[in-house]
Amino acid sequence: MTDILSDGRVCFPKDHARAARPDPMTGRVVTPPPRSTGNAVTRIGAKEKYMDFDMLGLKPRLITALNDMGIKDPTPIQKQAIPPALDGRDVMGLAQTGTGKTAAFGLPLIQHLMEGDVRPNPRCARALILAPTRELVNQIGESLDGFIKGSHMKVAKVVGGVGINPQIKRLERGVDLLVATPGRLIDLMDRGAVNLSESHFLVLDEADQMLDMGFIHALKKIALKLPKERQTLLFSATMPKDMESLAATYLDKPVRVQVATSGQTADKIEQSIHYIAKSEKPGLLLDLLRDHPNEAALVFARTKHGSDRLAKQLTGAGVNAVAIHGNRSQGQRTRALEAFTNGDAPVLVATDVAARGLDIPVVKHVYNYELPNVPETYVHRIGRTARAGREGAAITLCAPDEMGELKDIEKVIRGSIPVASGSRWTPAQEEAKPKQNRGGGGGRRQGGGGQRQGAPKGARPGGGGGNRRRRPRQSA
Repeated sequence: MTDILSDGRVCFPKDHARAARPDPMTGRVVTPPPRSTGNAVTRIGAKEKYMDFDMLGLKPRLITALNDMGIKDPTPIQKQAIPPALDGRDVMGLAQTGTGKTAAFGLPLIQHLMEGDVRPNPRCARALILAPTRELVNQIGESLDGFIKGSHMKVAKVVGGVGINPQIKRLERGVDLLVATPGRLIDLMDRGAVNLSESHFLVLDEADQMLDMGFIHALKKIALKLPKERQTLLFSATMPKDMESLAATYLDKPVRVQVATSGQTADKIEQSIHYIAKSEKPGLLLDLLRDHPNEAALVFARTKHGSDRLAKQLTGAGVNAVAIHGNRSQGQRTRALEAFTNGDAPVLVATDVAARGLDIPVVKHVYNYELPNVPETYVHRIGRTARAGREGAAITLCAPDEMGELKDIEKVIRGSIPVASGSRWTPAQEEAKPKQNRGGGGGRRQGGGGQRQGAPKGARPGGGGGNRRRRPRQSA
């Protein structure tokens, strides 16, 4: 991997074009993306002067497309990743979600593919982009459609949860850019519906999430079908230990660009935590949601059944909510997202798998109703708010038996979350509190308030509690 120097510079080789050669599968003459020999130095992560897309080396046609989409100025990750990607370098990009990663890899990719008047062969894809979820694939595809508007290029999206036959038909004539989830892509490969031997460009987006979701074996199977001579761009929000191994496998002397420390959360997210008994979580969540009745909120639950149950509880208490998770069909997930984005259901309850890759600008609040088992997931969760420079809030509800998960999260983000109410659970409480709270009650609020006793049944889902202000039911 390219060395990062002590003064913030990165040393990497100069590029040279490699000779065109016939593809062993098709006989077509192809020119692989350039690699590197020699030495040059570029500054990564240092303070930069003003820079626009033209200064990054993009062609006027792409800049016009960006202007038509209302995109005027490049984001930090775009400033750092686009130049080496245009030079044909492999790139490892580390950036928080919502920072413009799609354009950071999509624009250089399209510019490479626009060279000459090359058209894809039947069932072939000239470039492959892999993403962990259906929603992220669709969002990437929509952005790419905007970038290539008016050109001869074609984008195809393939995901699970929908019929495979229309996707097979879409690939028959070949595509320039194929955006896919790993599972559905392997289904198509097994059916002989897609040929990756001409895919000289590979993008792995949200790579850490693909690792978390167990796609490593699928990635290995896909990689075997790709040309060895290719350019690979890998983007991730966090840098778990397995990522180094993944990068070593897929990337060739990559330039590493980074706009935030691995595990660091977005600057404009206001984080807070409430220490509260598990049985009182629904009541506190309902109170918090009612404090912001007209603002979109994303609530994370740990299980599919739990997200369904919580959405029904909230709706029954007067706060319209919908749920998405892996057991929902693509149609159900699409309808739920539409209801959320248009305001019919201001609360979306989701599992981690279903919410990965969601880019919903309207999200003002993210609630960690239950803490994630994987600490890096916390960064992804709260990154669903404060998108594209906006401000947002991330609120965590922590029960005594979740202190282990909280401590792991604090290691990843390298700090503690500001306390909004309650007191940090002691080791004794971590063990004892869950048993005491079976059947209801208990919980610390507002500086460790006392146990709530005699709460009327059905007052609100799971009870209210503590010293928190009581309010009558009302529609939100």
